[in-house]
Parts: sequence; structure tokens; C-alpha cells
Amino acid sequence: MTVKIDLKRCNGCKNLDAPRCEKLCPGDLMTLNPETGKAYIRSEADCWDCMVCVKACPMLAIETKLPYTLAYFGASLKPKTGKDKITWTLKNSDGTVETFEIETRF
Repeated sequence: MTVKIDLKRCNGCKNLDAPRCEKLCPGDLMTLNPETGKAYIRSEADCWDCMVCVKACPMLAIETKLPYTLAYFGASLKPKTGKDKITWTLKNSDGTVETFEIETRF
């Protein structure tokens, strides 16, 4: 898997001291493009799919693209973090959408 960044939504975390995706990525793979000020992943092959960047993005600009072997072409999985839960939205390749809510435990 890898992450996909919606460049129209990404604002480079302008209001924060550092982009959340860059600050929280345990593999130090997320950073900002100096020309655009938008996030990008340095090496998709090195991403271990922890999805920290996806969950941390305040603009909901990062999502996980599921590999064809798991979900066929066009499927995606995107979390939205709330105060006490994470809501996962699964978009299937046929356009159907499913949501799942998981309570957080911290």
C-alpha cells in the first residue's frame, strides 16, 4: 500500500509549527515539497503502511490506496479521527462506500 496526497486539500499545515505528517511519520518519509509547500512521500517503497500520516492530517488530504490484490482498482481507505473514535471510510472499486467506527483507547 501507499498513501495518496490530495494536493488541493493539503495546505502544508500552515497554522502549525511543523506539518503533522512530517512530524509523526516514524519512517521519516513524509516531508514538504519546497516548491509547492505541499506534502509528499519521499519513497513509497519504504512506507510500512502505519497510516500515522493519514490519521494525523488535519485537512484530510492523505488517504491510503489499497493494492489491487486486496481491493481492486480504485479502492481507498480513509480514517477521520475524532475525540473518542476513529471513523474509517472504505470506498470500494464499484463506488459503494462503507464506514466503520472504532473507539479510541487513550
